[in-house]
Amino acid sequence: MAERVVIRRVEERDLSAIQAIYAHHVRHGTASFEIEPPDVPEMTRRVRAIMELGLPYLVAEREGQIAGYAYAGLYRPRAAYRFTCEDSVYVAAELTGRGIGLPLLRAVVDGATQAGMRQMVAVIGDSQQRPSIRLHEKAGFQMVGTLRHIGWKFGRWLDSVLMQRALGEGNETPAPSSR
Repeated sequence: MAERVVIRRVEERDLSAIQAIYAHHVRHGTASFEIEPPDVPEMTRRVRAIMELGLPYLVAEREGQIAGYAYAGLYRPRAAYRFTCEDSVYVAAELTGRGIGLPLLRAVVDGATQAGMRQMVAVIGDSQQRPSIRLHEKAGFQMVGTLRHIGWKFGRWLDSVLMQRALGEGNETPAPSSR
């Protein structure tokens, strides 16, 4: 059953909660290939870098608490990739499976589209992350490949699953020359 959540732009007061959610996933899961969770100052730097690009960084608030967050960052730093972004979605461990991730992901897709992005890529850590794969399928992503055994975490090799979806006009029209 879906929870009542408010999706909104991240604020400074949210950073400790975001760091705590991410730290749990780093320490206990394979969604992130980081081994040590970044501290609040590092998470603050990361959030600001995304927002300076004009890309969405959002939180889901439930009963006054941050239940999850999502954002779109540049897929790669080289100029030819400037219309392609990568999404990230993290939900508090105790709230997974309650319908919080999909509205977050849809809002990030909308925000990235409004920012002029044309493609969104999901790089899902570990092919065993079936809930994340299903989440992205529900948001219109298609499977484009699996990179086998490219990460080492928790004493085992992990895959990366690649999914993709077009944003806005996608590749139907030329990219604007002003960017």
